[in-house]
Amino acid sequence: MPADVEPGDLATTPLPEDRVGLLEGLTSTRAVRRYLDEPIPPAVLRALLFAATRAPSGSNRQPFRFLVLTDGPTADAAKAMLGRAGRRIWAMKERAEGYTTGSGLDERSPKARMRRTMAHYVEEFERVPVVVLACYVRYREPTPMDGASVYPACQNLLLAARALGYGGVMTGFHGMVEEELRALLEIPDEVAVTATVTLGRPAGGHGPVRRRPLEELVFAGRWGEPAAFAVDPPGTRHTAAGPPRPTGR
Repeated sequence: MPADVEPGDLATTPLPEDRVGLLEGLTSTRAVRRYLDEPIPPAVLRALLFAATRAPSGSNRQPFRFLVLTDGPTADAAKAMLGRAGRRIWAMKERAEGYTTGSGLDERSPKARMRRTMAHYVEEFERVPVVVLACYVRYREPTPMDGASVYPACQNLLLAARALGYGGVMTGFHGMVEEELRALLEIPDEVAVTATVTLGRPAGGHGPVRRRPLEELVFAGRWGEPAAFAVDPPGTRHTAAGPPRPTGR
């Protein structure tokens, strides 16, 4: 699919070919926080948002909505608000979770790498090619389950980005500046902003994600009971993140 397809021609333009297998995409979609300074073409944005809107939702009511910010005065102002919020949130998290002490001082440690990545992400937020505000149109009183009708669509968005050579990450930066965002973007009162997703061409690359071993996360029949089938495939690499592992592992 040519990248320069005009928006008016999209109705007759098929979706691009997905050259990433589904299982490969699921196991290699990393949180991407570094982007090349290039826009996402309209035809690609169409494909990403189409995939997002195919996600399931409660009673198939499809209450998700996506407010896409690319460029222009309004988008730039919204990105600036979110960038300021992101820097404040990261500064608090950096202090509270010891990113500047202990293993955070070892430049080779995962914690130090995350600190560098996050510092770059929030400092360069205003340059992010695309910001998507994932929203939820309320049709009942708020419940803890409301996110279940939005977050699958966000994951579809990120997986579609992976399939087409892009990447992104979901944040909650909007929460600190939601009132200002609502006024700027004219978001109705009955609409909840549930996530801020950034998208762009990765400055690095995707690859196998690192998670905790399958045997720690999957039980059989009752809590804590090992599952015989919960065995990681050959070559799986694990993360050191998360709570301490049980003794002996």
